[in-house]
Amino acid sequence: MQVSVESIGTLARRMQVQVPAERVSAEIAARLKTLSRTARLKGFRPGKAPMTVIERQFGPQVRSEVIGDLLRSSFAEAVTQQRLAPAGDPRIEPQSLGDNQDLRYVATFEVFPEVALRPVEELKIERPRAEVTEADIDAMIERLRKQQTRYEAAQRAAGEGDRVKVDFEGTIGGEPFAGGKAEGVAFVIGEGRMLPEFESGVIGAAAGEERAVELDFPADYRAAELAGKHAHFKVRVVSVEQPVVPELDEEFCKSFGVNEGGVAKLREEVAGNMRRELDQQLRNRAKAATLEKLLEANPIELPTALIDAQVREMQVDQMRRAGIKDPAQAPAPQPFVEPARRRAALGLLLAELIKREKLVADPQRVEQRLDEMVGGYGDPEALKRAYRQNAEAMRQIEGLALEDQAVEWILARAQVQESASTFKDLMNFTP
Repeated sequence: MQVSVESIGTLARRMQVQVPAERVSAEIAARLKTLSRTARLKGFRPGKAPMTVIERQFGPQVRSEVIGDLLRSSFAEAVTQQRLAPAGDPRIEPQSLGDNQDLRYVATFEVFPEVALRPVEELKIERPRAEVTEADIDAMIERLRKQQTRYEAAQRAAGEGDRVKVDFEGTIGGEPFAGGKAEGVAFVIGEGRMLPEFESGVIGAAAGEERAVELDFPADYRAAELAGKHAHFKVRVVSVEQPVVPELDEEFCKSFGVNEGGVAKLREEVAGNMRRELDQQLRNRAKAATLEKLLEANPIELPTALIDAQVREMQVDQMRRAGIKDPAQAPAPQPFVEPARRRAALGLLLAELIKREKLVADPQRVEQRLDEMVGGYGDPEALKRAYRQNAEAMRQIEGLALEDQAVEWILARAQVQESASTFKDLMNFTP
C-alpha cells in the first residue's frame, strides 16, 4: 500500500492512499468463497452453486462492501504507518474504484496538535482562603429561623415585612389594561414581588382600607405594552398579617431532625455542613483559577473537528436537561463555541500533563468523588452500587478524580498566593 501525506494547514492533512488491485481482488474472492458455502439459490443445493453463478448474483454487492471496508481499514493502517493522530473523521474522495484497478483515494482530515506545556512553576495562581466563624453560624441559624416564618393576623396597619392580601384594579389613561385587575393577591412588603411604588402605596393601610396608588412601569418592564407607562390603581387591603419567627428552642431543633443535644447540637451540625460547603467552594475556586492560568500560559491551536464534537456534546447535554428529544429542537450551536473551545483546550493540556507525569486515578479520590455525587440522594448506597455496575459512568468519575489530582499537582508546584475572604462572600450568603 502506497501512502503520501502533505500539510495543507497547521493541523490539516491531505493523504493519498493507493491499495493494490491484487488486495482488492483477493478480498472480494475470499468473501465470495465464504458466501458460496451458505448461499441459497434457486435450482442449487446450499453450497453447491458454481462460483460463476455466485459472482453474477452477488459480485456487485460484495465488491461494494469490500471497497467500503477497505476505505476504512486502509485509512486506519495509513495513519498508523504515518504516525498521525486524526482529530475527527476524514473526508474521503475516491480517485479510482474500477475493476482490476488499484483502489486510490484522497483523505483530508485534521490531526491533534503537539502539546508542549510551559513549566507549571511559572504559573502565578491566587487562591482564596476563608473560615466559618461563629458569626457565620449565627447568621445561618437566623436564616433557618426566617425560613420557618409563619404569619398571623395583625390588628394594625401594614408595615415592612408584613404579608398583605389585596384586590386591585388598574387603569392607564382612564382605560383598563390586560393584567391590571386581580383579587386576593398576597405578597410580603419588601420582598420585591410587586413594583416598589405599589408596595409603598399599601404601607400604613389596615385591613378593609382602600388606597389610590400611582406608579410608572419601568422602561424594561417584562410586558412590553406597559413599559414606561403611567398607571393608576385602586387598591383594597383585604388582610394584614405579621411575621412570627420561631424561637430557637428544642422544638425548633427537632424540626431539623436534631432530637437530642438541643441548640448546641444543631449549631454543631449546621457548622459542619457550612464547612463542607465552604471547603468544596474553595476547591472549586482554586481549580478554576488553576485551569485559567494553565490555559493562559499554553495557547493551543485546536482542530475544528474537536471543537465541533464538544459543541454537539454540550447541545445534547442541554437537550437532556431540558427533556428535549426531538433533534430538530436542538439549541443553536453558536453560544457553545467558546465554552467548547475552552473545554477542548483544557482537555488536551490536562491529558498531556497526566501522561507526562504518569498520574493515575487514586481509588480514594474516586470514592470521594462518588460520595459527592450521590450525597444529596435518599439512598446513596443504592446509587453507588448502580454507578459501580456502569463501566462508562465509573470511567467518567475516574476522569474527574484524575483531573482533580492534576490540578493539585499543579498547585503544589505553582506560585500560589492566598487571598483572605469570607464565608459570606465566597458562598454569596445573605442572612
